[in-house]
Amino acid sequence: MTLTSAPAPAPPARRVAAQARFETRTLLSNGEQLLVSVVLPAMALVGLALTSVPDLGPGRRVDVAAAGALALAVVSTAFTGQAIATGFDRRAGVLRLLGTTPLGRGGLLAGKTLAVLAVLGVQVVVLGSLALVLGWRPVAAGLLPALLSLLLGSGAFVALALLLAGTVRAEAVLAIANLVWVLLLGLGLLIPTSQLPEPLAVLARVLPSGALGDALRAALGTGAWPWSQWAVLAAWGVAAGLAASRWFRWSD
Repeated sequence: MTLTSAPAPAPPARRVAAQARFETRTLLSNGEQLLVSVVLPAMALVGLALTSVPDLGPGRRVDVAAAGALALAVVSTAFTGQAIATGFDRRAGVLRLLGTTPLGRGGLLAGKTLAVLAVLGVQVVVLGSLALVLGWRPVAAGLLPALLSLLLGSGAFVALALLLAGTVRAEAVLAIANLVWVLLLGLGLLIPTSQLPEPLAVLARVLPSGALGDALRAALGTGAWPWSQWAVLAAWGVAAGLAASRWFRWSD
């Protein structure tokens, strides 16, 4: 009998890419996830662009609405969808199993992050196309700072999602993630913080929702580079990332 050695594992980059493709297909094939990540932001965009309430402040209404819908898309995928998916994977033992494979825990987290960015790319294309049909005309000089805002926002909300999913039971993750999604709608995502009552405005400006929404509105509306909002997003991302690395549990 001839003994053959086991095949060598694929290179790390290929393992991460394969995991990212799997995570992306899972997110895009989930009806509930598509509802939250694409359908609801699209409905918010159309509703805000074609109505006169609530007051969105200065600027063309469709421009403000488009930036808000993109911010909502980030929260829907990077936070709500990722927290729920990771929480139930943890309960089912998937995280513990994959963490012992050649992919490793770092590769698993990298794959999840790349999947979020891939889905976000689809969201930007869909929502951007819809906004253009509605009359959206973003400032060309603001496209680069808007892209940086999307990346920083995605990083901050993925870190928050992992912190939630790694420290709370799956059923509680589902309830908390959906509740936070609803609460953040009025805390700077869809409505500029400048249009909120003063106590709420102060709170919203230091939350990642308000920072992301205002950053996208500033970038796409005026071409500004929103440094202060980026600082808020970076602070949330670093703090949540450190907390997740300290307290994340890979199994119940």
